[in-house]
Amino acid sequence: MMRIHRSILEPIYEDPVYETRIEGYDKGLINSWQIGRQLAQRDTELVAEVLRGELPSLGVKGGIDKKKKPKFKFKYGCLWYLAQLQGLKGVDLDVDLNQEVELVCSRTKIKVIFTSDMSKYCPPEEEES
Repeated sequence: MMRIHRSILEPIYEDPVYETRIEGYDKGLINSWQIGRQLAQRDTELVAEVLRGELPSLGVKGGIDKKKKPKFKFKYGCLWYLAQLQGLKGVDLDVDLNQEVELVCSRTKIKVIFTSDMSKYCPPEEEES
């Protein structure tokens, strides 16, 4: 089991080294959580949306775009989104790399399944014949 946890009481920091920030033992989850915490300091409306249970678009797979009417009942998202969401909510980072987490957007009622399995949210493109 691989659970990544960080206390919200820890100060926000930025690791300048890409390899440790994105490719380290935590698979970039701490970095994503830190980004969410920084966003929370700058965007109170985004925090309000998240606290209402919405899953806004955050720039990584998992959010639901307000401008497009979704044509699906569920979708897959990445654990980076889940980590950013936790940072925006101002809670501890707590993500298990081996567990999928399901959340339902309060605005659209669409279920998002957050997973570490990239093949679910980034399927390979079909080859042209």
